Amino acid sequence: MIDFRLKTFLTLCKVLNYTKTAEILHITQPAVSQHIKYLEDNYNVKLFHYAGKSLELTEAGKILYNFTLAMQASSDRLRLMLTTPKINNYPITFGSTLTIGEYTMSNLLIKLISDFPHINVTMEVGNTKILLEKLRDGKIDFAILEGHFDKSEYNSMFFSTEPFIGVCSPNHPFASKNISFQDIFEERLILREKGSGTRDIFEQILYEHNITMKNFKKITQIGNMSMIKELVIENLGITFLYKEAVKRELSDGSLIKIDLKDFDVEREFNFVFLKDSLHHKEYLDWFNYFISIR
Repeated sequence: MIDFRLKTFLTLCKVLNYTKTAEILHITQPAVSQHIKYLEDNYNVKLFHYAGKSLELTEAGKILYNFTLAMQASSDRLRLMLTTPKINNYPITFGSTLTIGEYTMSNLLIKLISDFPHINVTMEVGNTKILLEKLRDGKIDFAILEGHFDKSEYNSMFFSTEPFIGVCSPNHPFASKNISFQDIFEERLILREKGSGTRDIFEQILYEHNITMKNFKKITQIGNMSMIKELVIENLGITFLYKEAVKRELSDGSLIKIDLKDFDVEREFNFVFLKDSLHHKEYLDWFNYFISIR
C-alpha cells in the first residue's frame, strides 16, 4: 500500500489539473495542494511547474512519478503473492499487442501452461497505448509490444524483429507490378486504429518519406485485424501490417505482397515493464523463459 499523498501525486500527474484531481479523488483542491506540498517539502524539490497556463512535471517530478508507478505495481503484486496460498500458484498477468497476441503467443502459451501447470495465467491483448496504460496502472506485470514508447519510463529488452509489408488481393493491379508511394494514394487504405503499434509504425514510415495520412484519398480504420484482411482479400483496398499477421494468406495466395519501391521495413517487438520495479528479477526471468521457448 502506498502513501495516500503519493496516490494524489499520481492522479495529478495523469490529469495535470488540481481541480480535476480533487474531483477524481473526492477531496478538496486545497487538500491536493497540501499533499503535493508535503511531498515537495519531504524531498526538498519542486515536482511541478507551469509553462504558461499548462501544468508540467519537473525533472524531479518525472523521477518520482516513475518510481511511484513501480512502487504501486509492486504493492499490487505483493498483495497477490501474500494472498496466494502456494508459491507455484503466483499469478502471471501480461499483455501483448495484436500481432504477437494472435499470431505468435498461442504456441508460447501452450508451452508455458505445460511447463507451469499450477500457475494462473492471464494474457491481455490490446494496442500499444492501452498496454502501456495498464503497465502504468499496475494492471499487468509486463508486455510484449510493438511501436514507440518512452524508454525513460520503462525497462525494455529486444524480443524479436518482424518484417512490415504492404499487401493486396491477387486480383488487384498492384499484385503484378513494382509501384511507388505516389501510386498508392488513390487506393483505399485499410488500417488499424490510432494508438495501435501497427498504425504508429506506418505513420512513422510515412513521415520518413515526407508523407502524411492526408495524402490518401480514401481511408478505412478498423480495430480488428481479421476484418482488415477479409476486406483486402475481397479487393476492397490495400493494407500495411506485419508479415507474421498474413503468413497463412501469403502462403495460400489469397494475399500478395506489394512490391513497393524503397520499402524494406523491419520493426522490433520489445519485452517491457516498469522501471524501478521491485520485481525486476522476476520479470527478467520471464523474459529469458519466453526467449528460450520461441
